[in-house]
Amino acid sequence: MSDAGVPSALGRRGFVRGVGAAGVATGAVTAVAGLAGCGGPEVSTAGGTAGDVLVATRDVPVGGGVVLEEHGVVVTQPTAGDFRGFSSACTHRSCQVTRVEDGAIACVCHQSLFEVTDGAVRSGPADEPLPPVAVAIAGDDVVRA
Repeated sequence: MSDAGVPSALGRRGFVRGVGAAGVATGAVTAVAGLAGCGGPEVSTAGGTAGDVLVATRDVPVGGGVVLEEHGVVVTQPTAGDFRGFSSACTHRSCQVTRVEDGAIACVCHQSLFEVTDGAVRSGPADEPLPPVAVAIAGDDVVRA
């Protein structure tokens, strides 16, 4: 070993070149990983714990819902007082669904639509429903159950 802690057979220049190549490879993997999805916003995997307040009940329209990007959840209210929760990750390519309108949860990456009642696919390319997320009502709030 040299005094710098680099094996003498490798030398400083070889070591620096190797580290530089590793950095370029890491950047390439990161870039490819970013392209693997849909090019839209990726869903946070932060998760949450039971009791976390997601949204005020008054902010969830009847027959519609809200996308809570920071929680990775869509909360819907298909009928008055009936609140449901779903993952906001589209099952096609894991893009963040972006809106709820006309009784459907929409992913604009590839135009998949999901039902507000049960997360079922209304139209693809997604072919799997949005996974349910357990929610409950605590006072005037929808919370993670």
